[in-house]
Amino acid sequence: MNSHWALQTDADRIAWLTCDMAGTSTNVLSGEVVRELAEKLREVAALHPAGMVVQSGKRNGFIAGADIREFLAIRSPAQALELVRAGQSVLQQLEDLPFPTIAAVHGFALGGGLELALACTYRVGADEAALSLGLPEVLLGIHPGFGGTVRSVQLIGVRPALELMLKGRPYKGARALSVGLLDDLAPPAELAARAKSLLLRRPPRKTAPFVERLMSLGAVRPFIARQTAATLQHSVRREHYPAPYAIVELWQRYGAAGAAAYEAEARSISELMCTPSSRNLVRVFMLQDRLKGLGGDSTADFRHLHVIGAGVMGGDIAAWAAYRGMTVTLQDRSEELIQPALRRAQAFFEKRLKDPGQAADAMSRLKMDVSGGGVADADIVIEAIFENVEAKQALYAELEPKLKAGAVLATNTSSIKIETLCGKLSDPSRLVGIHFFNPVAQLQLVEVVQGASSRPQAVQDALKFTRKLDKLPLPCKSAPGFVVNRILTPYVNEAFFALEAGVPAAVIDRAAVQFGMPLGPIELSDVVGLDVSLNVGRVLGEAFHRDVPQILIKLVEQKKLGRKSGEGFYRWQDGKAQKEATQNAAEPEDLQDRLILPLLNEAVACLREGTIQDADLLDAGAVFATGFAPFRGGPLQYAKDRGVANVTHRLNELADRYGERFRPDVGWSLISP
Repeated sequence: MNSHWALQTDADRIAWLTCDMAGTSTNVLSGEVVRELAEKLREVAALHPAGMVVQSGKRNGFIAGADIREFLAIRSPAQALELVRAGQSVLQQLEDLPFPTIAAVHGFALGGGLELALACTYRVGADEAALSLGLPEVLLGIHPGFGGTVRSVQLIGVRPALELMLKGRPYKGARALSVGLLDDLAPPAELAARAKSLLLRRPPRKTAPFVERLMSLGAVRPFIARQTAATLQHSVRREHYPAPYAIVELWQRYGAAGAAAYEAEARSISELMCTPSSRNLVRVFMLQDRLKGLGGDSTADFRHLHVIGAGVMGGDIAAWAAYRGMTVTLQDRSEELIQPALRRAQAFFEKRLKDPGQAADAMSRLKMDVSGGGVADADIVIEAIFENVEAKQALYAELEPKLKAGAVLATNTSSIKIETLCGKLSDPSRLVGIHFFNPVAQLQLVEVVQGASSRPQAVQDALKFTRKLDKLPLPCKSAPGFVVNRILTPYVNEAFFALEAGVPAAVIDRAAVQFGMPLGPIELSDVVGLDVSLNVGRVLGEAFHRDVPQILIKLVEQKKLGRKSGEGFYRWQDGKAQKEATQNAAEPEDLQDRLILPLLNEAVACLREGTIQDADLLDAGAVFATGFAPFRGGPLQYAKDRGVANVTHRLNELADRYGERFRPDVGWSLISP
């Protein structure tokens, strides 16, 4: 067995227990790591030290949580319960040591890593921007299982503990200190010394404030639990995401006290781990990890980005790259066209970077460049001008002689094939697509598009650039609409056709949200911009001989473009769609399938045509770009869970009712049931 823990004792009888998981750059609490921890705790107990510091031997952080890969092997709640109770037992062993213990945390302590720290007497954190302490298990469709639902409430109180668990977002250092999750913050270089000093002083152990303890009294808990559950209903549906509701119910029933609370936590998480929701959310987590691993075959060093086109997309790409530390030059035809992008960037930096100095540094990295002088020095040039083939080709012809050797030339086109755009380049092999989605700062996915002539190395370089920006790259082949717009357009168009047939917009959107989409297709189109939707619709309509909805054409002709113009399918006020009372009207029984199944059908066509390598990548693209219900695991995973035969039968029924656009693609025969 590998050795993952090291134990030493210093001259002051302080034991130092260091987690340094073998064969990986990040500590996780795998079964093997937990079993060895139990052995080390027995060993340290026999030494009778004055105290013990638990620390990490990894540079990036403390412990990231459980080993998610081990979840995939769990086949039953009973098997899950055995795993969870073993983890609980070891952390109880840590808490019961007859001397004080302290977790010295740098970088991160997440999930099981924070639960381990909670089992210590004290916690001290390295005062650095990267410090994050969190219980994000809800994002995997579960909740803390190694005592976290109990100890977090006992330490910091129900309100901050529920916030930590229900939202899945970690606390940064200052917030963690203020709520009592940390006992102290120390300069990173002094972390170990501060931890030892605190152990030797042995201050009283922290507990939740008096008001928070009152809230856990039996008479008060039902009121707070009902209020919390009502708030949850506005963001997540119980049938889609049961874990947040389980967290509230555990606290309401047991008040985070006693052995029964730990037993109930273990049984609850064991059931949740075997739900379709959790299994699919774990699948999405693994898909995300796969995308994060792309780009490793490139040695390119990206320091300078040049963006041409200072509209919403170009300006926001430039701002994001500057935020991520790159030098960025932003070009357009005049200063007046660039200034709005710089103002948006300034506001973005000030919001994201609370330190005025850091915001100023980011702004200094973003430079106006009307003349385009930055092209010659850029490691990558991204074109983000309007969607016109001739204009883009003319721009590339002007750019090509100025590019330095090895520089990547990329287009942010949303739908035009790379083969069409590169036709007049002397070296068409250097052009690739790097397609961001709007809003750039919020949407993780970026399509990296390989044309028929694109050099494989240029594609690898583009993947690496995307990861440098902390985005998720989705490699795909050049085809009309690429992947994301290709599969999204039939879904959106079907909403327009239903609207033309008399189904109210709010009813259509409600059906999609009830399926699990973050926004309905009508509201989504208003947010994206109806002119953008029409442009993509026309490109795909021409490519695949499909009708463009007349209702969309008419609104664009009337300059009703959606949120940005104040009116589209909805009227917009203060950034919110004003939905009519008909949203409460009954919906046609087939409406949800009518919306969702065309998306599935198009996904199968993309896979059959080889536009994307495999079903997992396609599901990742749908989840991280379109917001396809994560708890369903992606469109193709949903089709498999529902049953391929069921889906194709329903598509044929819809084709008989509404037209041949619903007829199942021949590629369904390639999808394993």
